[in-house]
Amino acid sequence: MRRFPCRYSGNWRIVRWPRTKRARRRYNQSLLGGIEAGGTKFVCGVGTGPGDIETIQIHTTSPEATTSAAVEFLAKRSLQAVGIASFGPVDLATGHITSTPKAGWRNYDLAGTVRRGLGVPVAFDTDVNGAALGEARWGAAQGVSDFIYLTVGTGIGGGAMVNGRMLHGLGHPEMGHIRIPHDMARDPFPGVCPFHGDCLEGLASGPAIQARWGAPAPELPPDHAAWTLEARYLALALANWMYTLSPKLILIGGGVGEQSQLFEQIRKELAGILNGYIQGCEIAAPGLGSRAGVLGALALAEQAIGQGLRP
Repeated sequence: MRRFPCRYSGNWRIVRWPRTKRARRRYNQSLLGGIEAGGTKFVCGVGTGPGDIETIQIHTTSPEATTSAAVEFLAKRSLQAVGIASFGPVDLATGHITSTPKAGWRNYDLAGTVRRGLGVPVAFDTDVNGAALGEARWGAAQGVSDFIYLTVGTGIGGGAMVNGRMLHGLGHPEMGHIRIPHDMARDPFPGVCPFHGDCLEGLASGPAIQARWGAPAPELPPDHAAWTLEARYLALALANWMYTLSPKLILIGGGVGEQSQLFEQIRKELAGILNGYIQGCEIAAPGLGSRAGVLGALALAEQAIGQGLRP
């Protein structure tokens, strides 16, 4: 066996290394590349799955510098394909990041730049869809045909798998921007969304929590009133998706989603909202944790091969 630095966590881990030249050649020919493209960092990985993925983190600066560093890392290995799970908004047909407020990245051809740099097929999707694919392939949603992956952090986003396929449509779902009932008497906070004010993201994202309560979510104690209100807003959103998409499972991740006490509060609120009308949908934490995005990018690379995409 051979030791590799697991740069995602900063720790060493041991993976089984092929012993013969033929086995090593076969292993290298099966390698996939993945990029979890985030607004603050890119996580790039090479491997075949959770057991052998090697990753690095790249601070997100300019498009040219960040993408060049990602391509340089991936080019060190012979890859079959690369998957990109990107922050957005994105144009899935062209592989561009579109109307992002992040300086320099508006209308940037991320998928095309990686494809030209590596000469391999590239699959492209949103960051939350990528994380959902990772959970379906290796995580808590294995064998589940219909589920939702929701991330609650700096923003709120969601990916939905319906009948075993990711939901896209006109572009991609913007679950964070749905409207939910806002009791102004109980919560006069106007919301932080620059587009909609008090949409779900405007009321329940990490920045909304900090602006409303004067402290970031990780600093609030488990019994703080913030979590009762947060559970209420998330439960209202979950009820809407349960009525429209009929998921069997909803996974809640992201920084706010890491608050373990929140899950039981959400379940309680949701039961009251549904009033027995729908039963059986499980609410749970992701199985892959913070690795869901980069592993989802590997799953996208698998899809690129299966779909016969060309470089």
